Amino acid sequence: MPPAAPSPSRAEIVADLRRHLVRMEGMPADGEDGLSFGLSALDARLPQGGLAFGAVHEIAPANEADLPSAFGFLLALLARMPERSPLLLVLSSKKLARFGRPHGHGIAGLGLDPARLILVETADETEALWATEEAVRARGPAAVAAALGGRLDLKASQRLLHAARDARLPLLLLRPGGESVPTATTRWRIAAAPGTRDRFGMLSGWRWQATLQRCRNGRPGEWMLEFDHATHRFGLAAAVAGASLAGGGATQALGRAG
Repeated sequence: MPPAAPSPSRAEIVADLRRHLVRMEGMPADGEDGLSFGLSALDARLPQGGLAFGAVHEIAPANEADLPSAFGFLLALLARMPERSPLLLVLSSKKLARFGRPHGHGIAGLGLDPARLILVETADETEALWATEEAVRARGPAAVAAALGGRLDLKASQRLLHAARDARLPLLLLRPGGESVPTATTRWRIAAAPGTRDRFGMLSGWRWQATLQRCRNGRPGEWMLEFDHATHRFGLAAAVAGASLAGGGATQALGRAG
């Protein structure tokens, strides 16, 4: 008789169970695509070594005054997406509209080529949800982002997750009111922080206080992040004393209406 196969070790059993859990939760498996932040201290806490493709990622402001900063953080993430196809952004939230509308110079200031961004503005949240799901299913963009206000129930969030997984795209959802997305793989809370300034006192770089509150199969954490728009790179910044820059990290990406 052939020799009996050796029994799996405890570590092998745990690893196998984790792989099954990942599939049950609808998450990409280890080794699949992820968008790296380029920071080992942060990437090491994410199961794919970055923001997983084929997943939903929630971004919300720490409070209402931080909404422009959360929007800027979202744009900085889009700027790091591979330049193989356009990006799509769906906007409908009235809360974001109170801070103005996106404009080209501000978007370019965060490292994102405005010519690469397809902007879809809808009349209400129902249309925005429909447009977001259809954009992901179209599989044309390199990534889809949306500012969706109001409650997103489990059924709707599951549809978005399945669409993202089928298309193998990252779906970034900005939640202006801080409402939770049940199927989000990561949940980020973004607060404004004073930006870096050049020798003339002009704003030269963006900073955010970023908190990873939730990460399936990963570890939460908190960092002071800065972003170099020229190289599309994130960096770790030391804590800065003093009041936050008003609308820090994204004010110039939104032009005041009127």
